Amino acid sequence: MSTSRETFNNHPIYSLSEIAMSLHNVIERTYPQAYFVKAEILRLNFYPHSGHCYPELIEKEGSAIKAELRGVIWSSQFRQINERFMRITGEPLRENIKILCLAKIEFSPKHGLALHIQDIEPSFTLGEIMKNRAEAIERLKKEGVYDLNRRLSLPLLPKRIAVISVETSKGYSDFITTLTQNAAGYCFETELFPSILQGEKAITGITSQLDAIEARRAEFDCVVIVRGGGGDVGLSCYDDYQMARRVATFPLPVLTGIGHSTNLSVVDLVAHTHKITPTDVAFTILQAFENFDNRVEECRAHIMDKAQRILSEHGESLAKFTEKIPNAASRILHDSMQTLSFIEGKIKLLHPDNILKRGFSITVMDGRTVTDGTVLKKGDHLRTRFYNGEVESTVE
Repeated sequence: MSTSRETFNNHPIYSLSEIAMSLHNVIERTYPQAYFVKAEILRLNFYPHSGHCYPELIEKEGSAIKAELRGVIWSSQFRQINERFMRITGEPLRENIKILCLAKIEFSPKHGLALHIQDIEPSFTLGEIMKNRAEAIERLKKEGVYDLNRRLSLPLLPKRIAVISVETSKGYSDFITTLTQNAAGYCFETELFPSILQGEKAITGITSQLDAIEARRAEFDCVVIVRGGGGDVGLSCYDDYQMARRVATFPLPVLTGIGHSTNLSVVDLVAHTHKITPTDVAFTILQAFENFDNRVEECRAHIMDKAQRILSEHGESLAKFTEKIPNAASRILHDSMQTLSFIEGKIKLLHPDNILKRGFSITVMDGRTVTDGTVLKKGDHLRTRFYNGEVESTVE
């Protein structure tokens, strides 16, 4: 027996479940198959206790969200999808990546509209990474900043190092250990500027730490960015245009060791020096010190060789000169003695006794020798000395 439907102002009234079920039936009839849908994962919303995943999917136009829809991946499917994605890309599904998924459009009267994701194609995500990377490189080259950091000169001895990493990171530990425990005993001054090193947050984290280092640029010789290993998807932040531009235009040389051996990131390409691992970066810095040591040793050896050649070339002349010194000294001494005897004879001839002996006399008044007779006046008392004896007299 049918029941009559309620009405309001002669219009039928439907229950919420009736509308929801009607939408369910319409969508089921209209979209009977699965479709390939490309979207960006805004939030993953994975629940470990159940194994289910409810990603929030969006489409952007610039920075604005153009469309948004909820996704569903049941636990059994999520495990298979994630394992394949990880095997191909090197990392699990995460937020802020673009995906191409095979999904069926479903409407649940209780939970609403959603995309039931049956599969995700990892190669599409890698393709998007490469596309974004190519666009960033082209833009940096067009702006003329692509090779600015590589043009900087690394100091002869890069001793003061600003390190962007995480203190608990194995990459950071490897870098510091290799650098400070070197066999030659070189000493370094390092300061850690901690930052997230993976995902979208790494972009703002690393760039903000570069800002902090630049504010103290006079205190450092170079900047090192190091992290442990990871897949290409986890490193997509290093293909970001803004981060790469900050590194390219940084006023100090930037050395990177962000841990992937396949494709170089854009940050690697614009950095002054890029190495695969943090340990390799440490060896590069140590090599600068070893090169300086080698140059100093070469200079020391050259100086010693030159000195030995000079001594060898002039050794014979020096020996002959040494042989001449005694004869020359004797000759100088003999000549000096003759000159001294001559001067001594002259002095004897000029002695007052010898002068008086020749008939001269010396007249003294008041203890002073009289050499000018015009100064004498009547009554002056004089004493005249001869070779033998003396007399006193008075001026009349």
